[in-house]
Amino acid sequence: MKTPQGLQALIDDGVIDEVLRPLKSGKEAAVYVVRSGDDVRCAKVYKDMAQRSFQQRVQYQEGRKVRGSREARAVGKASNYGRKQQEAAWKNTEVDALYQLRDAGVRVPEPYGYFHGVLVMELVTDAEGYSAARLGEVELSPEQARQFHQILVRQVVRMLCCGLIHGDLSPYNVLVGPEGPVVIDFPQVVSAAGNNAARTMLLRDVNNLTAYLGRWAPELLETWYGEEMWALFEAGDLLPDSVLTGEFEQDESSIDLDGVRHAINDAREEALIRQQGREAAEENDD
Repeated sequence: MKTPQGLQALIDDGVIDEVLRPLKSGKEAAVYVVRSGDDVRCAKVYKDMAQRSFQQRVQYQEGRKVRGSREARAVGKASNYGRKQQEAAWKNTEVDALYQLRDAGVRVPEPYGYFHGVLVMELVTDAEGYSAARLGEVELSPEQARQFHQILVRQVVRMLCCGLIHGDLSPYNVLVGPEGPVVIDFPQVVSAAGNNAARTMLLRDVNNLTAYLGRWAPELLETWYGEEMWALFEAGDLLPDSVLTGEFEQDESSIDLDGVRHAINDAREEALIRQQGREAAEENDD
């Protein structure tokens, strides 16, 4: 196929040898299957964001560190230079998170490097060697749903122990590999300690997964893993191997339990709407 804009520099530098095919395209990035020597990998080419996209990212960027005082002033003034710094930071965040989470034992695609604004990483495949399906695209047995939920909750715990929250975790940001779920897409990753919305985002991440997997294992809808792990995190007691029960005594004086439960159940519909939006965006890009 014709080499897409953004990948020619990697071919010129010998990072990759050939672009095989497009894998997926969304509002923020296009991903291609590429060949590097004898290995087949994927390359994520980030798209430039318009001004309105930066406004939508404000809640995610809170708590992120800017590397220098000049950059911090420019970002604060929303100058052209500042926007370029924000753009670079947004892309670098995913790269940094992948390396950090991989080292912490979180199952994420293996990163191979960041070149000319392009992230080269592992192509996650299924047992037959084809590109792995997203969790939201597969049918599961009750046993599989329970097993995947247990694995993903542990991945979220390990992320939180690194001080990170995915921020946009859903069945469509999880790939199903032969050894289980693989978490993807981290440009919006949130600082657990530095973001005022961290708890809300963590609960949303866990609730999205619980609601979806609860379609096959309804007993999962009666669990409170997000609340339990956040309480341990706040107390400084959360460890990568902390035993969780899914049980949590809510403070009924300050929490709308019915509202929370409805939110978990309604996340099923939200997941479907998100998928339809992603498919529509991919069709428009094509």
